[in-house]
Amino acid sequence: MNLTLNIPDPLLRRLEAVCDDVPRAVLEGFAAEAYRTGTLSRAEVGLLLAHESTWETEDFLSTQAAWPAPTFDELAEDLSAHRVRPAARRSRAATP
Repeated sequence: MNLTLNIPDPLLRRLEAVCDDVPRAVLEGFAAEAYRTGTLSRAEVGLLLAHESTWETEDFLSTQAAWPAPTFDELAEDLSAHRVRPAARRSRAATP
């Protein structure tokens, strides 16, 4: 699928002054936001951007600070993994 954006010439000139490849920048911005919102998976971002490896996609997402929002279940799992039971805390404190 091809997508056409109509950007007024004065705005396009300003964008081109700071960006060598405006269409690519728009596509990358879309891909990063779609990943953040959970619309696209990491693999789909790689496919959309024609990355050659998972590492290339990981690098792209990290430079975009694009991390999907955690689900409630993921947060609960993280919380339970970091809790220390009182008995474990006491035994650790008793160890010299």
